[in-house]
Amino acid sequence: MIATDKRKAIGLLHQEGMSFREIARRLGVSRNAVRTIVQQAGATPHTVRADKQQIDPELLRRLYTQCEGWIQRVHEKLVEEEGIAVKYSTLTRRLRELGISTPTQARCQKVPDEPGAEMQHDTSSHWVRLGEHRVRVIASLLYLRYCKRRYLRFYRAFNRFRMKCFLHEALTFWGYAARRCVIDNTNLARLRGSGADAVIVPEMAAFAQQHGFGFFCHEIKHANRKAGEERSFRTVNTNFLPGRTFVDLADLNRQAFEWSTVRLENRPQGKAGLIPAQAFEYEAGFLVRLPPHLPAPYQIHDRGIDRYGYLAFDGNYYWVPGGARGDVQVLEYSDRLKIYQARQCVAEYALPALDVKNQRFSPEGLPAPPHQPNNRKHASQEEEKRLRDLSPAVAAYLDGALQTPGLQRHQWIRRLYALSRKMTPALLTQTLERAARYQITCLATIERMAVLCLGQGPGYLPFAEVQADYQERPAYQEGALTEKPDLSLYDDPTPTDHE
Repeated sequence: MIATDKRKAIGLLHQEGMSFREIARRLGVSRNAVRTIVQQAGATPHTVRADKQQIDPELLRRLYTQCEGWIQRVHEKLVEEEGIAVKYSTLTRRLRELGISTPTQARCQKVPDEPGAEMQHDTSSHWVRLGEHRVRVIASLLYLRYCKRRYLRFYRAFNRFRMKCFLHEALTFWGYAARRCVIDNTNLARLRGSGADAVIVPEMAAFAQQHGFGFFCHEIKHANRKAGEERSFRTVNTNFLPGRTFVDLADLNRQAFEWSTVRLENRPQGKAGLIPAQAFEYEAGFLVRLPPHLPAPYQIHDRGIDRYGYLAFDGNYYWVPGGARGDVQVLEYSDRLKIYQARQCVAEYALPALDVKNQRFSPEGLPAPPHQPNNRKHASQEEEKRLRDLSPAVAAYLDGALQTPGLQRHQWIRRLYALSRKMTPALLTQTLERAARYQITCLATIERMAVLCLGQGPGYLPFAEVQADYQERPAYQEGALTEKPDLSLYDDPTPTDHE
């Protein structure tokens, strides 16, 4: 469509006597368009399309409610019961225009920066190389909007308890909290609803009240409501993670703490060049000061003591001092465990790293317990090492057999090691070479193969006697209708001439 200013220029140039060809060349329009505009005397045609069918909005709202939001059923009732022959596409458009099927999206309001009024929290997923492995971690970041102060920490898994531990750790480090914490509509803190209508989980609401703030969910698809938080995650991707190496999760969090609380706090932020450490000194007068001895969040777990005095927790075993058995309560904090028996704290342990499993722990300063836990699982690294040291053929067989889906690794290795103690290394090597050829992992079959090798020497498994007319049998004819099995991953069992 040609703009109004250009149409007016065409009319003025025509009145001055300029030809249609020259006007079209100078203004970059076609001669037919120039001729049409001149005939219309430069006026802009107003063509307003009137709807051919007028449907009462109240009728649409009533039918939409009756049909529980199923628009196809609304269309059927309009045509069959109300006698309104409306097209389905027209009906859906009218429902959208009236805001019945799709709620009208409100604009995100711009909230001014006020000292002490707001902090923002969110999480983001990242792939990070820890040592030799590339793992997925969850970054949790708290952002004070006015002074632009940040606190960053990474987790392998993030849940409601981790969220409370992180917020407690960050706020106690600062010593202050803003009155409102803006979050998205995460179910870690939101019970139901969304945006301004969101209802916070009572557990999280009580935690927030204890720390002097309240949760506030922004509207759906209004992530810019916490733009400072989103921009902080971009800084993590572009400034913190690139060019740094991390040994493990503890090293990653150590560097993240130094980067977010030392480096960024003394670096000018934004166009105004605001330094967060200096701005925080001013904002502290408007923030809520936290009590000096605020209790840390914890989870309660009920456990029982076995006959040797151990309790199992998260894949490890912790010894409980004393001679009594029974049930105890384990209080899990973010970095430690406390064991309570008869309302008395009998032991306290620091939580090990996430990859530490199947280990036993005892209190420092006390002699180690003489017994192992009752149900402690024994690893098979030593048995596997001894098997691999027997011969390269045994090591090659283990490499292939341990890739078998559903194989119980430790139990299978221990049973194979026990079987190896019953035969010579040469016989074991010969048996496992044959088992690798036929991809056999059943230990009972391997034992029978060892007996066969012991009797036959270097011979091969005998072939079964097959009758020449087996293809004429009804069972073979019935099975011939199915697809042929894939035998390509098996070696040809036919011996060669030199064998």
